[in-house]
Amino acid sequence: GHGRCSCCCGEAAAAGGERGAAWGLYLRIDRRRLQCLNERREGSGALVFRAWEERGDRAQFVESDDDEELLFNIPFTGNVKLKGVIVMGEDDGTHPAEMRLFKNIPHMSFDDAAREPDQTFSLNRDPTGELEYPTKIARFSNVCHLSIHFPKNFGAETTKIFYIGLKGEWTEAHRHEVTICNYEASANPADHKLEQITPQTHFIS
Repeated sequence: GHGRCSCCCGEAAAAGGERGAAWGLYLRIDRRRLQCLNERREGSGALVFRAWEERGDRAQFVESDDDEELLFNIPFTGNVKLKGVIVMGEDDGTHPAEMRLFKNIPHMSFDDAAREPDQTFSLNRDPTGELEYPTKIARFSNVCHLSIHFPKNFGAETTKIFYIGLKGEWTEAHRHEVTICNYEASANPADHKLEQITPQTHFIS
């Protein structure tokens, strides 16, 4: 019996590890340009984007300031195919009740959030970070910047979020352009040498 139990526990741990790896897009966020509007404590919005296995750390959270709204502007370091989102909060009125996603609109403001989102979700209270909200993948297949707007909660004066998980695929952006820029930046001395050789080469041919 113990042998079977160990096997089951091992399978469960492996499954948990695989699931955690799927929520690795937090590693692809450009944190220097990450913004959270209406956060009570500056810089706290960035804390909610972390490893899935660390979502239970309730010392790291963001809370809204003036009202219940929060708006995240999330730039990625490449192109993302976004497949799912997890939102973890308290099991009370501070948990966000609605989530609106916008793609590729850098530096969104609350005024900009009045436009039609690319996708809207009605949220359930999720104090353990287990509920996954699947996106319309075709609509979020080429995302370099994601904005997440939480317009309301379940009735509290402020909104509190402990963890936001992002699941999907990442690919490097503009690799060819960067390669060309690096080549041109380091090839200036060679350009001068080519100018001296070119007339001879032309004359011989």
